[in-house]
Amino acid sequence: MMSVETAARPVGAEATPAPLVSMPPMPASWSSLGRAFVCSARHRAGAPAFADSTGAALSYRQALIKALALGRVLERVIGPARNVGVLLPPTCAGAVTNLALTLRGRVPVNLNYTANQESVDSAVDQAQITHVLSSKRMLDRIPLRPKGQLVVLEDVAKLVGPLDKAWAASVALLIPISAMGSVLPGLKHEDLDAPATIIFTSGSTGQPKGVVLTHRNILSNARQIESHIHLTPADVVLGILPFFHSFGFTVPLWTVACIGLKGVYHTNPLDAQVIAKLTREHKATVILATPTFVRGYLKRCKKEDFSSVRLLVLGAEKLKPELAGQIREAWGIDPLEGYGCTETGPVVSVNSPYERKATDGRPVPGNRPGTVGQPMPGTTIKTIDPETGADLPPGREGIICVKGPQIMPGYLDRPDATSEVLQSGWYSTGDLGLVDPDGFLSITDRLSRFSKVAGEMVPHGVVESAINEAAGGGGDQVAVVTSLPDPKRGERLVVLHTPGLAMSPQDVARRLQSGTLPKLWIPSADDFVAVEEIPVLGSGKLDLRRLREIARERLGG
Repeated sequence: MMSVETAARPVGAEATPAPLVSMPPMPASWSSLGRAFVCSARHRAGAPAFADSTGAALSYRQALIKALALGRVLERVIGPARNVGVLLPPTCAGAVTNLALTLRGRVPVNLNYTANQESVDSAVDQAQITHVLSSKRMLDRIPLRPKGQLVVLEDVAKLVGPLDKAWAASVALLIPISAMGSVLPGLKHEDLDAPATIIFTSGSTGQPKGVVLTHRNILSNARQIESHIHLTPADVVLGILPFFHSFGFTVPLWTVACIGLKGVYHTNPLDAQVIAKLTREHKATVILATPTFVRGYLKRCKKEDFSSVRLLVLGAEKLKPELAGQIREAWGIDPLEGYGCTETGPVVSVNSPYERKATDGRPVPGNRPGTVGQPMPGTTIKTIDPETGADLPPGREGIICVKGPQIMPGYLDRPDATSEVLQSGWYSTGDLGLVDPDGFLSITDRLSRFSKVAGEMVPHGVVESAINEAAGGGGDQVAVVTSLPDPKRGERLVVLHTPGLAMSPQDVARRLQSGTLPKLWIPSADDFVAVEEIPVLGSGKLDLRRLREIARERLGG
């Protein structure tokens, strides 16, 4: 049973800023994700749709036929299950499986195969999943065995008979799109506000919550992205983010499928040489990644590997100026930093290589380094006071709130958690930032990445930057900050650092003491913890929960 609720109390409703750019209308055929894909498949029949590092490749016609045949067989295998678990990496098979479930009116729930068993089982329980689709190859690679009945795709493929293939080809090639609802449940009862997927949050600060994203959310975000960065059917999108991540689900899968682009997939975003090979061979024009992933590519790949790339969009973590400079020098590409949340479909804002308009209508360059760009068309951003909830004027730092058609209706069966962050359509991100007079958004920190030390709020990000600069990390992140309870000061800062720390903790602390960082913000040398690597999630974000666990294990508290 799915239920989502939003609170009725408005947040700063008296001073609602207008979106910089109104959202272009969605095509009439975009009445659901399934119908949008079917229209792409009909209009782009022979064009390449999906390819992956296994050598698999599908045209739009082939992808539609395979999705129809698979969906027909799955209907017999999984019965009436509404929410269906998917435990597959980004591949052609993973894409077709999601398409097949959607065309059948099911809700694919892509499970996080980089999470622990407890988190995955929690997601299965919350979404009332009875069947999980996976593959033998995938199950051999991971230790997870989710709850529910495992359905192995290799076994399902053997059940696809001649009648299933003939039926799929007939529907794909002969039945008018307007009549497909008679044979496809996903096109019969279309409702833009029906759940299209459930994306579970990483659980980096607690148990994962199920974010319900609707057909309207994902289609709106696809249309916004298409308009904002000028995507065309000639674009080839490199899909290295997993489908259990909202960015991986919305952009390399559904934005590609709805607009009629080509998606190229690989299972591991850290495989720099494979990424370079795919980019070179398929002439990828758009890469969506994180700064952490790209840092690895810079070290292991050649400039010519990325000569076809026109858009390099980075998110999930702050893009440091040193790394941006290295990308420009090595590849001749201006990286575009963007921002989003699972709850926002996910894209909220992104820099653009194209000229934009300021709030007063003046033309301005679309890429403003140091910011995460202007909001998506039809999206409104404001900041509010963390204490009072009052709206703040442009240029004042506060909690970032977002309103737009891509905002989730709420968390799965969690009206309490929903009402904490969603009020009158405004989503409170929990991130701190400011909007400059031209409408560009800057992220300054996250509320969950603050510690209250002796009554003062200390931002982890600022302390991290000072430590990495003082320790000479060469642009790499060699230290991260977390916190532990402290009986005297409330909390104390703990620094986890890799062998890349170029000096001793004592020397780092002494160098910080002579700098501009407030003395209260400087961690004790005794609270530095050496680790082999900094724990990150599958999306490339810091694993905040694991950071605290390591600190507690090593230092107690």
